[in-house]
Amino acid sequence: MRRLLVATLATVLTLAGTTVPATAAPAPGAPGVGDEYFPDYGNGGYDVSHYDVRLRYFPETDQLTGTTTILAKAEQDLSSFNLDFVLDVASIKVNNRPATFTKQGDHELVVTPARPVTTGQDLTVVVQYSGVPSNKVAAGFTAWIRTPDGALAVGEPEEAWWWFPSNDHPSDKATFDVSVAVPDGVEVISNGVQPRNPTRETLGWTRWYWRSAKPQATYLAFIAIGQYSLTRDVMPDGEPVINAYSELLPADFDAAARSSVERTAEITEWLGGKFGPWPFTARGGLVAPPSTLGFALENQTRPTYGANFFRGGSNTSVVVHENAHQYFGDAVSVAQWKEIWLNEGFASYAEWLWSEEQGEGTADELFDFLYATQPDDFWTVKPGDPGPANVFDGAVYDRGAMTLHQLRRTVGDEDFFQILRTWVADHRYGHATTAEFIALAEQVSGTQLDDLFEVWLYTPRKPDVLSPLQKAGAAKAAATATSPKAPKAPKSWAKIQQNREMLHRH
Repeated sequence: MRRLLVATLATVLTLAGTTVPATAAPAPGAPGVGDEYFPDYGNGGYDVSHYDVRLRYFPETDQLTGTTTILAKAEQDLSSFNLDFVLDVASIKVNNRPATFTKQGDHELVVTPARPVTTGQDLTVVVQYSGVPSNKVAAGFTAWIRTPDGALAVGEPEEAWWWFPSNDHPSDKATFDVSVAVPDGVEVISNGVQPRNPTRETLGWTRWYWRSAKPQATYLAFIAIGQYSLTRDVMPDGEPVINAYSELLPADFDAAARSSVERTAEITEWLGGKFGPWPFTARGGLVAPPSTLGFALENQTRPTYGANFFRGGSNTSVVVHENAHQYFGDAVSVAQWKEIWLNEGFASYAEWLWSEEQGEGTADELFDFLYATQPDDFWTVKPGDPGPANVFDGAVYDRGAMTLHQLRRTVGDEDFFQILRTWVADHRYGHATTAEFIALAEQVSGTQLDDLFEVWLYTPRKPDVLSPLQKAGAAKAAATATSPKAPKAPKSWAKIQQNREMLHRH
């Protein structure tokens, strides 16, 4: 009877001139999210909401075993989908059924579920794996860093591939639970809060637990394994402040690092006055063993600092930079890696604001000094579109900061800081573009700003702009027929320059 009804309905529709649309067959998810600079980073067809990363690590051999459970939702009918990962996979299950999988390229893992996935369907993906991360090469290098007492998973824009499978692009954020079992006496530090104290798992092994309750980009997830001294405090609202210092630091480095990183609570409160309420549920920092990490990174809630930032004494400027990233880069992430100035230019300008706060040079003085002293090749890099080889070029940091200072000079302090606070509030826990920032700046200020941003972000030459001090110097030169002297370096510049030399070595 049912067959007859179906046949009759089909006949009626045909006679009425109506065509029954065919259902599209499930298709593979894209092997990348469409990033202009890194087209095979991230993956298409699904959106991740949570990662549960459960690991066991053997410091002596650098052997890592793990199970990562991914909660996601399909955004299209999928016959297969990709994960970014380089370790050796033993098994994958999708919604409790074994899936097949193959390697593709140097970091793509193609997963074929036992049953096709439909649009809107919830996915539970369980990946079991193992390997020696420091032996795995992808994108031409190994991002996993072995240390004398353990390891560091810290890097940008690639790092997740070496310790958990993921949709590795900042446009797909998720919450995280990370737990790592290590030999007794070894510490494990990661993002966020500790939902429970370390527990004895088996004889000789202790498991550490960390949780990031706010959406987090995959490259901002980190782990540090080794011998660390931890300090703990709480903010007035009870939010934890957890700092960690490698026990391998020489005494003078350790003192300088603590003199800087222990001011994190103070510095983040000050940043909150500029950019709005702290966006996360924890704060802190970690200082790596000497000679292991040549840069600092804004790992969400807990930046990681290379020891050399403190070789000349305390350095609060780098603490400001990395914690400013908690707003610009972490809470609000880039939609494409070409937009990186939205991270680095903003964090660099926070250093200028801190210099003003500390009486070590105004933002005007820093701008004028940079404008007068940067070499010709500095101006050839466009911070708004630097190219994949120049994502972390010094111009992205400093010319990006100069762009913001020109915006501040144009719209005034009240509108300028309102723009920054609104930017964070409007895009918190998401991602955004330069075009959206320009539109917001014009909306708040009521000023046409296309020319300003075109000159400072997208023109590969030194902008023909004179600052107030340069105008005064030019007038004096004309009166005396001599060349004006370059502005004197502000007191804070030496430390900012030291930071810059290291910060763009991601």
